[in-house]
Amino acid sequence: MNDNLSHSSAETAPLRKGRFYFIFELPNYYVLTDKTKRGLEIRDSFTDEKTGIESIRGMIYDMEGTGHKVGIKWLYPKLRYDLNSVIQDAEKMEQKYTEIREMTCPDDN
Repeated sequence: MNDNLSHSSAETAPLRKGRFYFIFELPNYYVLTDKTKRGLEIRDSFTDEKTGIESIRGMIYDMEGTGHKVGIKWLYPKLRYDLNSVIQDAEKMEQKYTEIREMTCPDDN
């Protein structure tokens, strides 16, 4: 797992926040954090060789008790990504969660 995670992103103010995400800055990375996954225990990490983005993942369980790995945080290397690229991905996530919320809880919007 990336050594940069030893520096808690809670120690710094987010660069940007949405309804469902935070974006923090570390010395070599931008960190996109999914607010809906807060509190999940970190189980592992995976670096996509093609993009260079490291996914920090946890586990959620469905009604049958089957575990599913889900992304909690994504570390974007600053050498390959600028803040606008991270914001674009964050806004896509925001849109996806908004659509799910509108379908499942139409009276809460």
